[in-house]
Amino acid sequence: MFHNKVAVITGGARGIGKCIADEFRKNGAEVCVIDKAEGDYFVGDISDKNVLERFAAQVIEKHGHIDYLVNNALPIMRGIDECSYEEFQYALSVGVTAPFYLSKLFAPYFNMGGSIINISSSRDRMSQPQTESYTAAKGGIAALTHALAVSLAGKVRVNSISPGWIETNGRVYEGADAYQQPCGRVGEPLDIANMVLFLCSDKAGFITGENICIDGGMTKLMIYHGDNGWTLN
Repeated sequence: MFHNKVAVITGGARGIGKCIADEFRKNGAEVCVIDKAEGDYFVGDISDKNVLERFAAQVIEKHGHIDYLVNNALPIMRGIDECSYEEFQYALSVGVTAPFYLSKLFAPYFNMGGSIINISSSRDRMSQPQTESYTAAKGGIAALTHALAVSLAGKVRVNSISPGWIETNGRVYEGADAYQQPCGRVGEPLDIANMVLFLCSDKAGFITGENICIDGGMTKLMIYHGDNGWTLN
């Protein structure tokens, strides 16, 4: 399905990013990964402008173009009680600035029909305490999505995905952990990778500027004290 296509993935060494990279490879794409963990890909911290420029230059030098950019790298999660100014800035650099700058660097090199997928989070619309740095970054990338979709209209479609609880280590959850999702289970990386590949395909050719929440229905479940066994302690 993606033969002769080039997919660029940030944070592609593990978890959701690795699953996305693997699925693209299975479907014939050339995959370029950047991650700060050591491995056989471009190693670098995407909060660094020079790293982004060197990575983009290497991709274009090797392939001459790209077709898909998946901004997946994970910002840090720190809360208002303990998050420093520098940590908050770092989270925004990884979660918002890097996706913007990579989109800018690659914009002249996208083939027609190209696609950018930004990985946001269901935390772009709901929160736990002490998660401000992560939540702000995920809200930012969700908003960046529709702005880029308008600016790049006619050449590159831009969409975001907001995963809910995704288990990346293969653990199977039962009981309340599973059933608090209306789908009855915790998500897995393939749930996200499948949507990424769909949004990059011609089947999604009329979808841009959209955010798709993949959370097993968790953000749609209204919770009241005493309802269905839920209690506030």
